[in-house]
Amino acid sequence: KEAGIPSDRVLIKIASTWEGIRAAEHLERNNIHCNLTLLFGFGQAVACAEAGVTLISPFVGRIYDWYKADRKVDQIPVDDDPGVRSVTQIFNYFKKFGYKTEIMGASFRTKEQVMALCGCDLLTIAPNLLAELSQMNSSVPRKLNASAAADMTLDRIESNESAFRWMLNEDAMSTEKLSEGIRGFASDLNKLRDLLKNRLKT
Repeated sequence: KEAGIPSDRVLIKIASTWEGIRAAEHLERNNIHCNLTLLFGFGQAVACAEAGVTLISPFVGRIYDWYKADRKVDQIPVDDDPGVRSVTQIFNYFKKFGYKTEIMGASFRTKEQVMALCGCDLLTIAPNLLAELSQMNSSVPRKLNASAAADMTLDRIESNESAFRWMLNEDAMSTEKLSEGIRGFASDLNKLRDLLKNRLKT
């Protein structure tokens, strides 16, 4: 067990579109737990929390990649990393307003990104980054703190379909990465269908 999620729990992975979030809300009400993925924007995260989903997986590295390309730079310092900032904002907001939805930072590119989100509910870390972290001799300070977040002065944002779609539309990165991810899901689904058809023939 970790961060309150039983090790034997199965989570249904759903894309963080408005329709996907509504589907997850229905499933959660029937005790079917969900992991909302392809999450790149703050509005998506808030909608997921309002829907009572079990887990969200914001993609630190994919956000970072988009901004690197957009800024035409080779790297972005971790203190200015948009992916790290995104997860930090989500974490602080969720803890401030007492949402039960857990946050699992994902898609890391560097160990510095991982360390910058120390204290997040969950992190999914590639083996090569785990190896780099294991070779460090220094301690890693906690960066995210639920108690500190609860004391922050933050404005609660409106969460409804029109607000969700407007926030997504105004965020070029989130819009592009979400669409790209859904196309990838569709491609994988077609590959699975072809595989099943071929197996049925043999």
